[in-house]
Amino acid sequence: MEEVDAVVVGAGVIGLATARALAQRGLDTIVLESETAIGTGVSSRNSEVIHAGLYYPAGSLKARLCVTGRQQLYAFCESHGVPHQRCGKLVVATDELQVAGLDALMKKAAANGVHDLKRLSAAEAIAMEPQLACTGAILSPSTGIIDSHALMLALQGDLQAAGGDVALLSPVERIRCRTNEHEDRHVLHVGGDQPMELAARIVVNAAGLWAPKLAVATEGLDKSHVPTAHFSKGCYFSLAGRAPFSRLVYPLPQDAWLGVHLTLDLGGQARFGPDVEWLADDAAGQPLDYTVDPARAAGFYADVRRYWPGLRDGALQPAYSGIRPKIHRPDEPAPDWRIDGPAEHGVAGLVNLFGIESPGLTSCLAIADEVVARLRPGAGNR
Repeated sequence: MEEVDAVVVGAGVIGLATARALAQRGLDTIVLESETAIGTGVSSRNSEVIHAGLYYPAGSLKARLCVTGRQQLYAFCESHGVPHQRCGKLVVATDELQVAGLDALMKKAAANGVHDLKRLSAAEAIAMEPQLACTGAILSPSTGIIDSHALMLALQGDLQAAGGDVALLSPVERIRCRTNEHEDRHVLHVGGDQPMELAARIVVNAAGLWAPKLAVATEGLDKSHVPTAHFSKGCYFSLAGRAPFSRLVYPLPQDAWLGVHLTLDLGGQARFGPDVEWLADDAAGQPLDYTVDPARAAGFYADVRRYWPGLRDGALQPAYSGIRPKIHRPDEPAPDWRIDGPAEHGVAGLVNLFGIESPGLTSCLAIADEVVARLRPGAGNR
């Protein structure tokens, strides 16, 4: 049986950042990935936005790790040459009833440690973006965009430079945890063309959509510590022609959904999304369908024209979709992320990450540091 110090399951941005952090602390680390390439799931099917940290409840993991992670991520991009742009964002109210929501959002952001926002009148916002329609806005200058694949390649490069590596086409089918003082390793059963067993002192379940499924298949972990997986699909549409704005434009958020917003890629292409489509309860056991139904564009036109009335009929084209890992139902409020270490579930050397969606990309380096901290004896939720 092969033995290493640490195994991270899942080569998305969270898994790669976590493996990098472990390897840079001197641990012999390997990432096991079931697909043919890194970052083919949640990490590459999102808006590629570097979030400032406006939306999340004060003191939550999402708030704390987003604000810290955003600062770390900008520094990482600069030091590693990862393409990115600090383009800024406008959060807009589109009727008078929403104006109070802007003030509430300013207060929430300040509680999270975001102090660079600027409250704008409708005239000030429209002076910045002449095609905009709004009754007021917030300018977030530290919001940006990033090439997510280049980020993951840079994280993988650091991991390998520190002696770690990524094994593709290596699905983890089950884990047997050490449960007494006579065992010092967890054993992972790896499938694929060359099935094997791999022993490790530390195991991090960063399997994204499949993290609850893998946790259920973890012998020695009480199943009361595993949330039920729910999937939510979001589609994106791209704009034919020149982008109408130089900054990102977001409507006021609705719970965990940030609304159909306008984002830009690093080439200046505008895209809109995502919408929200909760998948059937059994979706976690079915093949994923990333098809974008062109008929969903009808809802996009209505939503976008609230802040950009100049959107022409027929200007939107299906682009791509993503599926987010949810740990709550549609009729329940969105919970915080779960980073469950030994203090939460009682299994030494094991960390499970559940429900890591937006702003996970922004927070990846801070999440990695949090995972390392949770592996220390006595470390729990903060």
